[in-house]
Amino acid sequence: MPLVSVVMPVYNSAATLGAAVRSVLTQTHSDLELLITDDQSSDGSMDLLREFAKEDERVLPESAPEQGGAGRARNLAMQRARGDYVAFLDSDDMWLPEKTEKQLAFAAEGAAPLTFTSYFKMDAGYDGESTDWVPNGRVVRARKHADYRAMLFQDHIGALTAMYDRNVLGTRLMPEMRKRQDYALWLSIMRDGFDARGLAEPLAVYRAAQAGSLSSNKLSLVQYNWALYREHEHLSVPRATQALVGAAWQSLRNSRI
Repeated sequence: MPLVSVVMPVYNSAATLGAAVRSVLTQTHSDLELLITDDQSSDGSMDLLREFAKEDERVLPESAPEQGGAGRARNLAMQRARGDYVAFLDSDDMWLPEKTEKQLAFAAEGAAPLTFTSYFKMDAGYDGESTDWVPNGRVVRARKHADYRAMLFQDHIGALTAMYDRNVLGTRLMPEMRKRQDYALWLSIMRDGFDARGLAEPLAVYRAAQAGSLSSNKLSLVQYNWALYREHEHLSVPRATQALVGAAWQSLRNSRI
């Protein structure tokens, strides 16, 4: 059984997929499996994944029976997880080589079953190969501790850095929302009384979304956050409004990072 199950949703990611997969397979801690769900791509992503699977038995791709979005794709992968830990990486992001090794050691030091790290933030045009960002890259700093109250006003956890302990939490699936499903998962874990710990060292590389995409439009997150607060967290209207205003302000601040 692998120690870590890495979950990766894929949709038309042929241009960036190779760098993402290689960043997992070249980890200094190699006791892992890479569980990939292809969400009915039409650009040859699945063909590329089959080639990776032939070369490395840790790569385990499957096609989704129908297109269902990133949340459902992640859940299909998580349902196949065998590892003690579940970690997440999107198909346009990357890990630094020591990410898994250092995060496992960090998780073993503390009592929090959910951990995350700092990460580098690159422009959408980043080629996935250049290492110029190592000394000069913009860093999104992980806070030392995140609890439910703090997380309502800002999602402090970069999904590409998150890892949770299945021995403590069991297999935790994401609600199949169009957006913010990872945020909803962290909140549900914390609502159950578990906090998260952040590792200050940046151990992943986030590639910013292309201009005009859903992720790049900060205003579009308002409707998704509202649905999250009201339908998933069942907050009252006043409390949901307070959280929404706080989240919008934090989003505007973070867009300048």
